[in-house]
Amino acid sequence: QTGPFGPHTSSSSSPPSTSSPAFCPVQPSRHIVERQSRMLNFRVEYRQRSIEVVLEEASTVGDIKTILETELQVPVSKMQLKGWKSGDVSDSTVLRSLHLPKNNSLYVLTPDIAPLASTSQSSAQQGLSNQNYLLVISHREAQRDYSLNFPASKTIQEVKRNISDLTNIPVRHQQWDGWPASASDDSITLAASGISYPCHHLTVCRRSSPALTVDQTDECTDVHMVSDSEGDDFEDAPEFGVDESEIFGMGSSSCRKSPMMPENSENEGDALLHFTAEFSRRYGDCHPVFYIGSLEAASQEAFYGKARDRKLLAIYLHNDESVLSNVFCSQMMCADSIVSYLSQNFITWAWDVTKEANKARLLTMCTRHFGSVVAQTIRTYKTDQFPLLLIVMGKRTSNEVLNVIQGNTTVDELMMRLMGAMEIFSAQQQEDIKDEDEREARETVKREQDEAYRLSLEADRKKREAQEREEAEQVRQERIKKEQEEEREAIRLSLEQALPPEPNEEGGEPISKLRIRTPSGEFLERLFLGSCKLQVLFDFVASKGYPSDEFKLLTTFPRKNITQLDPAWSLVEAKLFPQETLFLEAKE
Repeated sequence: QTGPFGPHTSSSSSPPSTSSPAFCPVQPSRHIVERQSRMLNFRVEYRQRSIEVVLEEASTVGDIKTILETELQVPVSKMQLKGWKSGDVSDSTVLRSLHLPKNNSLYVLTPDIAPLASTSQSSAQQGLSNQNYLLVISHREAQRDYSLNFPASKTIQEVKRNISDLTNIPVRHQQWDGWPASASDDSITLAASGISYPCHHLTVCRRSSPALTVDQTDECTDVHMVSDSEGDDFEDAPEFGVDESEIFGMGSSSCRKSPMMPENSENEGDALLHFTAEFSRRYGDCHPVFYIGSLEAASQEAFYGKARDRKLLAIYLHNDESVLSNVFCSQMMCADSIVSYLSQNFITWAWDVTKEANKARLLTMCTRHFGSVVAQTIRTYKTDQFPLLLIVMGKRTSNEVLNVIQGNTTVDELMMRLMGAMEIFSAQQQEDIKDEDEREARETVKREQDEAYRLSLEADRKKREAQEREEAEQVRQERIKKEQEEEREAIRLSLEQALPPEPNEEGGEPISKLRIRTPSGEFLERLFLGSCKLQVLFDFVASKGYPSDEFKLLTTFPRKNITQLDPAWSLVEAKLFPQETLFLEAKE
């Protein structure tokens, strides 16, 4: 079985918490796929186990259950596969018809199968998982004993790798005595291996490793598939002075580990995630931070921010076929000084050119972003000259490759060339910062001038609007005033026309002669019948422009407000007979 990141086997003796990837390239007989199928990842949870399955989208749901039957030892007939976004599906459903994303999570229910009664055993293992084991390991050839403390969470594979560092015996060539029969899988932890607690004795020595014949080539592939640790030794062999041909008896790469990058990834981001994970698995977590995204996005991040924030772009090109790759990665790219310097001053982007399809894709990207010269330069390098580290600097009109560092270098030389590129970049960056500051200063002045002009226009507009409002208000007030005057004049005329005629003194009827002084000092004189109502007097005064709602009519002595009397009274009743002098006064 093959996992999504390389060869892997799962065993029923693995602890419940371990994850066992499974890959099965199913060839569906009922579906003809004319184009290349997309690969789908499924993480399937069952009780305390997690299984990873990778299938082509042309496969069916039943194909997933078949793989899980092998992994979980659960019959397909008793298995319910849940977690589909479209609800329950049948075993014959083709995955492509479900329109699934690349990564999916499912879970298995087995209501007809009771949980295993292993509570006491699990509790015991859980208790030991928090303890340390003392392993007394005897190195037979050197006749030397090592007393080593390991946490219970360490795997047998990690123990063997540590012993490889102490004894210079690659894991593939280690022959052990003392492991219990239950420790047949290097991926299980010490707590689950069945060794004695708290101390366990082991013996290790180098076993003979005769060259494989051509007839044994297939066996090499099978043996290599047994353990991840053996695949790691394939890369580590040159570091210990062991040639690859000595291990395998041939120059074939059929026994190599999982590739750094899948050959047909849907997008560059997924490819870089796979590259970073595989790089960490091979060489440890101390490595440059690889930019996850397209080459175009990395260029944008490095070149097109503010001048003070720009960085150089380091493009690492890996090739597993080159004998220099392992040493360059483990000793150069993972050196603390190089990692720190790259992280502070560079955006680091990586690509694997081992596969021709990936190399062609890279050349297309380089041609699009850097021009055909860079792509042609990469073509001229042979496999044994890889890996390459391209140092690219962004300029105003185009991007320039400052340096191409090949794999046959040392840490000091690599650091010197990186620092040399930084000196060139720093000089250019200072010019860019100066130009940017001057441009921003000009833009600031322009913005201030534009703002001042805008404020001036705004002030003029407000002033003009205020003046227009004032003029409009003045016109409105004049119109109102005119209307009021016209209304008063109309009322005055109507009152004047409604007044009874002035009586004649010779008529024989009682006559009252009234003299009225206006606020302007003029006098109004008129004759009224003594029987005439006060309202007639009020209408007369109003017809002369002095309405009773604005003016009051007063007697001289004693002072009395005539307008407060009943308008129905006669002049005689109001004691305004036979003559009286009155005056008008504006109301407050």
